[in-house]
Amino acid sequence: MPVNIDMLTLSPKAHEATLVQGDHYRFTVLTEQLIRIEYSEQGVFEDRATQSIINRHFPIPEFEVIRKEGLLEIITKHLHLYYTYGPFSKSSLRIDVKNNYSLYSNRWYYGDAFETLKGTVRTLDHQDGAVELEEGIQSHNGFSVIDDSKSSILVDEETIVPRVHDQIDFYFFAYGREYKDALRDFYKLTGVTPLLPRYILGNWWSRYWKYTETEYKELFQRFQKEDVPFSLSVIDMDWHMVDIPEKYGSGWTGYTWNKELFPDPTRFLEWLKEQELRVTLNVHPADGVRAHEEMYVPMAKELGIDYNAEHPISFDITDKKFRDAYFKYLHRPEEERGVSFWWLDWQQGTTTKVAGLDPLWLLNHYHALDQVKQGKRPLILSRYAGIGSHRYPVGFSGDTIITWDSLRFQPFFTSTATNVGYTWWSHDIGGHYKGYKDDELSLRWMQFGVFSPIMRLHSTNSPFNGKEPWRFQEGIGDIMKQYLRLRHELIPYLYTMNWRTHQNNHPLIMPMYYEYPMENNAYDAPHQYFFGSELIVIPVTEKLDYDLQKAPVDVWLPEGQWIDFFSGRIYTGGKKLRVFRGLDTIPVFAKEGAIVPMAKHVSHSNSVDNPTALSILVFPGKSNAFELYEDDGESFAYQDGKYAVTKMQLDWENQKFVFFPAEGDRSVIPENRELNISFKGFTDMKKIAVRMDGQEIDFVNSYNRETNTCTVKIMNYDTRSMLEIMLLDEVLIQEFNQYEEAIFDLLNKAQISFELKDMLYQLIKQGKNKFDLLIELRTMKIDENLYDAILENLID
Repeated sequence: MPVNIDMLTLSPKAHEATLVQGDHYRFTVLTEQLIRIEYSEQGVFEDRATQSIINRHFPIPEFEVIRKEGLLEIITKHLHLYYTYGPFSKSSLRIDVKNNYSLYSNRWYYGDAFETLKGTVRTLDHQDGAVELEEGIQSHNGFSVIDDSKSSILVDEETIVPRVHDQIDFYFFAYGREYKDALRDFYKLTGVTPLLPRYILGNWWSRYWKYTETEYKELFQRFQKEDVPFSLSVIDMDWHMVDIPEKYGSGWTGYTWNKELFPDPTRFLEWLKEQELRVTLNVHPADGVRAHEEMYVPMAKELGIDYNAEHPISFDITDKKFRDAYFKYLHRPEEERGVSFWWLDWQQGTTTKVAGLDPLWLLNHYHALDQVKQGKRPLILSRYAGIGSHRYPVGFSGDTIITWDSLRFQPFFTSTATNVGYTWWSHDIGGHYKGYKDDELSLRWMQFGVFSPIMRLHSTNSPFNGKEPWRFQEGIGDIMKQYLRLRHELIPYLYTMNWRTHQNNHPLIMPMYYEYPMENNAYDAPHQYFFGSELIVIPVTEKLDYDLQKAPVDVWLPEGQWIDFFSGRIYTGGKKLRVFRGLDTIPVFAKEGAIVPMAKHVSHSNSVDNPTALSILVFPGKSNAFELYEDDGESFAYQDGKYAVTKMQLDWENQKFVFFPAEGDRSVIPENRELNISFKGFTDMKKIAVRMDGQEIDFVNSYNRETNTCTVKIMNYDTRSMLEIMLLDEVLIQEFNQYEEAIFDLLNKAQISFELKDMLYQLIKQGKNKFDLLIELRTMKIDENLYDAILENLID
């Protein structure tokens, strides 16, 4: 039976009107910028779906076909294809792309290499730093190619077969620098990204460690005591029997609980559920099922295997009979008693008995399909298996080495994966193994994790390698706890971006050039990225400058004003600059008018439900609107309209903020909410009026000068009502004129001579204009980082 879920809905046959065909060639004009190109000596062309491509039923675009003696031309608004017939070659097939990004790089000949802005790669296993990435669909020169010639055929959701004939089958993208349009049509071609369950966006606890049930409970009781929230428990391979009789082989693959560690698995899973934790278990399926497993006999009987002889049940995901038993006996019983999804770890290799068919892709596909059949949103944790893998989130990036070089690569790696639509990478935050102990590195990695798609702490089975905050220096451990709480506070914003990724093809993470394609600086900032529609994030990947007790970060801010998410300080964009951050913060910038809905922190709670108390951050500068999306967080009921959207709007010109009545199915959200609306980067506004449905109501107003934040608190907001906050002061925006105070703080913390501190501070206090002050500072030949840190506090 076909599954009516977007990620698996197959519409592979193109409109006849889009086909331009001969005996051995076929061109399909899918859009004015996307063309399928096929060649077959047998004259056989493929109209079924493939592993990568599931939809070719696009609206008929405008194009022109010209046939001359010995020449076929296809012309659209964006490309011009020339084909002189015969087998494809450089001399028989070329495409001119209609752009002027380069004097010489807008023509493609068949077989030519092409440059893209890269995509992603199967795994970062065992890597220490940067790796070479596969090609993506986005190109600085405006065109790229997906080669689908070798992928297997998806006859229907269940049936995958190899191609019978050798064929050339690829897709030419000619989207120029319209990157978001290219990604939109890529998703249309390859399938949408599923809507993730809400709990996935919280903190995950993962450690390769042989816990006992008692130890595990004590760990999470300690987390609760320390007020550190988690939404997901990831139990690595030692949940199952590992030390098995030698005659059965390795214990790497297993499905039977280790009763010495977990005497009553049902009781243990129920306890985790009581703590509001979901569970995933790690599995390595490659070795199949051996005779020591509890489910071996019934499974062997069903598959006709001599269980008395203890013949192993071989892993063969291509075989439907095995596959049905695999889910029936190995996975469904654990899901029924509390396992939410599976971590499909390595060890399958890259071959199956079907030539060219990757077992990793098959596992990802069939596990997702099995969950859909059960009425669950498709969800796994598994490695990337090629184009189309975004249909099977979440991605496990592998076992990385614990070094600064590994951390430096991950922000670029994460954002660049968007170029193949793969937006939900989960890294081993803090690194997996080897490397060295460095508390500062662990903190910076965790801060990146909070502002990455999935926040999964992880470490290997060394007694010295764990990510519990109390393992680190006291100050660093406290900061870690703050950021882990922040991640849960961000879930309303993250879940809305999850919806936008699914519904509007607007990924959570995007490289800078997606919004600024014509800005060269956008391509020279690989370490920074958009984090949803409102924020830019630049993770700290360098150690502290010891003298300054701050780390340097090179930043490019586009034109306009950008407000520091943490401090409320306003920066004028249109330039590159070096900023400095202490251990407690990283550069996160909100756009003008940004609205970031967050959950108010609830102490000692793991809940990620739609919150009864919201904290809304509002930043100055421009009018803007944000629509908060909420549903039940887990089911497919949203497809039947069971979701609510709450619009929030900053009307900058009229100096008011409006919270509109929730629209849609309000049963999924609380009837009443506490609202804490924080205007960050504003002056201390004394004149404020608050109206609900036109009637003035009571509120509490407070101001935090350290973060330039004015907070309006409404205790009992009816979600059916319209709330208006009128900002009646004349000056709303906070001008950064406190540089003397900021530089004092910088110098006070700096580990430099008192004489130099006094000399610099006296110079600052003289009241010279900033330009003259900078010139004089430069003549003093002070340390470059110290000069740049002072510069950051002087520039507008």
